[in-house]
Amino acid sequence: TTKPPSGGPPRQSDGAAKDDPFTFQPGRNLIPGWTEGVLQMVEGQRAWLHVPARKGYGNRPMGSPGGAFYIPANSDLAFDIEILGKEDDEATEL
Repeated sequence: TTKPPSGGPPRQSDGAAKDDPFTFQPGRNLIPGWTEGVLQMVEGQRAWLHVPARKGYGNRPMGSPGGAFYIPANSDLAFDIEILGKEDDEATEL
């Protein structure tokens, strides 16, 4: 479990593989708060990114209760992010 920077109740991780890098393109298929946060980071930086519900999934729940993952509607989110580098001008690797 982790405690979000907002001071809200702790939540368990979604089960994502720890320290498993992935590549993404800012602004494409990402919640607005994620894109805004990572674009402020520099290569090699690690930070907790707090995404308020209005910049996350808002009033839409994601996943399904009892399924592989579930994020209730109006949830604030917290991510432990490290920017490892850039592959090119449009993709960023975490």
